[in-house]
Amino acid sequence: MKIGQLATPALIVQRDKLTHNLEVMEHALPGRRLRPHVKAHKCTALATEQAALGHTGFTCATIAEMEGMAQAGLDDDLLLANEVVDASRLGALARSGSRITVAIDSDETIAAAYAAGVPEVLVDVNVGLPRCGCAPDDAGRLAEGAREMGLEVRGVMGYEGHICGVVDRDRRIELLVPAMELLLQAHRAVGGEIISAGGTGTYDINNQASEIQAGSYVLMDTAYGELDLPFVQALTIMATVISVSKKWTVADCGLKALGMDHGNPSVMGGKVLFCSDEHLVFVPDNPTKVGDKVTVIPAHVDPTVAYHQLLHVVDDEDVIESWPIDLRGW
Repeated sequence: MKIGQLATPALIVQRDKLTHNLEVMEHALPGRRLRPHVKAHKCTALATEQAALGHTGFTCATIAEMEGMAQAGLDDDLLLANEVVDASRLGALARSGSRITVAIDSDETIAAAYAAGVPEVLVDVNVGLPRCGCAPDDAGRLAEGAREMGLEVRGVMGYEGHICGVVDRDRRIELLVPAMELLLQAHRAVGGEIISAGGTGTYDINNQASEIQAGSYVLMDTAYGELDLPFVQALTIMATVISVSKKWTVADCGLKALGMDHGNPSVMGGKVLFCSDEHLVFVPDNPTKVGDKVTVIPAHVDPTVAYHQLLHVVDDEDVIESWPIDLRGW
């Protein structure tokens, strides 16, 4: 099949660029130094390629991702880097032979892991992002409570998400220092072999963590594209022009095909005005006509991928493979 035969909007992954990103990360963070975050691509076929390069421990954001990875045989070491109050499905995975670890940041989430039979936990520590995670000075107490219940506490995790997108590299490094000091403080109280942190924006400057949870690096987006990173834009969306006026053009790639939390996407050869449900309205650099194909680059890859069913891997104009995005849902 040729690219032009695909129904649009279609997720397109350039095989050579994907390979480049995989190999750059393999060299930078070999083996267990990287715990790839599958929420960025939600695709077990792509995770299989990561595992083939030695990255065999994975981070997940949802229980459905954990289940899908286990079903695909990619369950050597799965971390749910998110708190849950009903871990029963995770317990079932653990009893079936998968190695399952879940993040905890409260007595309630410890109790949920224990009740479900999830044997291993990481203490999630807030290192500056106003989201999940316990206070660093409460991490030791939580770890002690988990061990008293018979759980194995593998260490700590903390996500410096408020830093990963900072464009200036020197500023990222400056902000990272106090964040990781908080995580190391917690680790001294908790113990364990794992200090898990990081993302694509800090993968090469976070030397305190024992493992990095980068995910977006493999496909990239315009937000991370603003940083000085060695990864290239491997994923785009092919859209079709469906209407043309004197002042603007409309393509079939709107809000239901794009993650918009980082702002508008970019269009090659044009300037985006706005997106609505099924429409992307842009001003083209050159005249367009109905039926033309346009290339759209999402601002945030993770939620964008979650809207689609397939990743089409291409070499030039040829569709080599179409990978199911099989880790969607909850």
